[in-house]
Amino acid sequence: MKFPTKLISALGISLAASLTFAQANIEPVNELPNPYQIITGFFNMPAGREWGASSSIDVDPDGKSIWIAERCESDSIRAGYPIRGCAESNLPVVLKFNSDGEMVRSFGGGIFAVPHGFHVDDSGNIWVTDAPFTLPPGTEGKGHIVVKFSPQGDRLLTLGTPGVTGTDESHFNMPSDVHVAPNGDIFVADGHGGDSNGRIVKFDSQGNYLMEWGEPGSGPSEFDAPHGLAMDSQGRLFVSDRGNNRIQIFDQQGNLLDTWHQFSRNSGIYIDDNDMLFAVDSESNESRGRGDWRRGIRVGSARTGEVHFFIPDPFDANNGPYAASSGGEGIVADKDGIIYSAEVGPRSIKRYFRFE
Repeated sequence: MKFPTKLISALGISLAASLTFAQANIEPVNELPNPYQIITGFFNMPAGREWGASSSIDVDPDGKSIWIAERCESDSIRAGYPIRGCAESNLPVVLKFNSDGEMVRSFGGGIFAVPHGFHVDDSGNIWVTDAPFTLPPGTEGKGHIVVKFSPQGDRLLTLGTPGVTGTDESHFNMPSDVHVAPNGDIFVADGHGGDSNGRIVKFDSQGNYLMEWGEPGSGPSEFDAPHGLAMDSQGRLFVSDRGNNRIQIFDQQGNLLDTWHQFSRNSGIYIDDNDMLFAVDSESNESRGRGDWRRGIRVGSARTGEVHFFIPDPFDANNGPYAASSGGEGIVADKDGIIYSAEVGPRSIKRYFRFE
C-alpha cells in the first residue's frame, strides 16, 4: 500500500524523523485520519457459549480464516479477580473461524490457565503461550508454557515446564508471546512485567535452546512486559515493550537496531506481507502517566516508522468499566487489510473495515 507524499507531509511525519522516533518524549501521535469503520459481533460462537477475554488472534495462511484463543468465557487470573480463567475449565481454547465468521474448528481444552500470546506459522501450525498471573490453589500442570499445535489440533511441542517458573532454558515466567521465523526458529517473549521475566528466548525449530537476550528494566535491550512480537520482510524482530511505552527492533541474533515510541504503549503488534505495521494501545491513560496519548490502533510502516492512521478506542480511558484496559491486546489484519482486535476488558473481537 502506497501513500501520497502530500499526505505524509500533511501529517507532519517524514523519513528524516527516525531519530525523533527513538526519543521517549515525542509529541503524542493522536491526530491522524481514521478510514476504518468498526464492526462488532462478526464472529459467531456456538449456542450456549459466550466470549471470554482474549489477547490471542492471528490469521491463517489462507489469508482469510481467523484463529483466536479465548479465556474460557472468563477474564484473566489476577489477584482480586473473581473469575478464574481456564485454570479450572476444559473448554476448547483455540478456535478457528472462516471468512463468514462461523466457527469451524476448536481444540486445546484443559491445557492452559491463561492463553495469552498467539501465532500461526507459515505452515499453519498454531502456537499459544500460557501466562497466568496467579494460579488457584490446587491447580497443577498449567501455566508458563508455549504449546505448538497442528492445524488439526494435535499437540506437537511444548516449551517450558508446566506450572513451574524459572529463568533458565527450560522454564518461563509468564511468557507473553511467541513468533516463528520463516526458517523455523522460535522466539518467545518471556515476561509480563512485575516480578516476571523480561527477555527474548530463541529456540530452533525442534525446540532446542539457542540463545536469549534482555532482562527486566528500561534501558536498551531491557524489557518491562515484552507483550507482543512481529517480524518484518527483512527478518527484523519487533518487540512491543509495553511497560516502557515503546517498540524495540532487533536482528535475529539479539542486536538492537532501533527503538520507536510513535506507536505508543502497544500491547499487540502485527506486520503484514507489505510491511504495514498494526499496533494497538489498550492501556494509555492518566493513571499510567499517559493521559496525553490516546488509546487505539495505529497503522503505519514497518520500513520507515511513519504512522499513517489512528483508530481511537471507543471507551473512556480514565473512567468507567474499561478504564484499566480496553481496545485490543491482540491484533491482526487479513489479506484484504481488514483489522481484527482481540479484547481483554470488553471480552470481544472487533473488526475494522476500511471504507475508503
